[in-house]
Amino acid sequence: MKKFLFAISLALAAPALWAFSLAQLANTLQQPSNVQGAFSQQRYLKSLAKPLATSGAFTLVPKKGLLWQMQKPFDTTLRVRSDGIMQWTGSAWRNPNAKQIGQSRQIQLFLDLLGGNTQGLEKQFDLALSGSEKQWTLRLTPKTAITRQIFDHIAISGDSVVRKIELNEKQGDRTVMQFSQIQTGKPLSAFAQSAL
Repeated sequence: MKKFLFAISLALAAPALWAFSLAQLANTLQQPSNVQGAFSQQRYLKSLAKPLATSGAFTLVPKKGLLWQMQKPFDTTLRVRSDGIMQWTGSAWRNPNAKQIGQSRQIQLFLDLLGGNTQGLEKQFDLALSGSEKQWTLRLTPKTAITRQIFDHIAISGDSVVRKIELNEKQGDRTVMQFSQIQTGKPLSAFAQSAL
């Protein structure tokens, strides 16, 4: 769950990555009223011959939270806010990880991304941005003991928005996320408004 949410948070930081300084990046992350789009994800596990594939839609409202709606292979809706990670049951929100230790650190990392807190990210990763605003790559290299245990590195690439995120894990597994139909500042659905 931690790796999954970290991937989501990186994806949704997308519009900010046109900037080529961390100060500009932080400022850009705080600008859109919301970011919405579609995602597809492939998770390559060393133990499986074929990747696990998922797809769906997301809505991010900076400083409020993220709505992540997986549609394939099955419907699952998650909400991430400062009060925790919740799953929609069809009638109410519940915490699927209520007994999981360390969730507060995971949420803080996520909120650092949502809020454009590059200082928070720099506490755990070395950030290297290259390319131009038309084609760029942001590479995150772990620098803390905790992040080094999980990730080898993370690569994010795109143009005016994030098009791809690749999480390379220490044990050899890999997650590739592609983003499309990204829009900023569009009206939210009634469900997204009530969720966030």
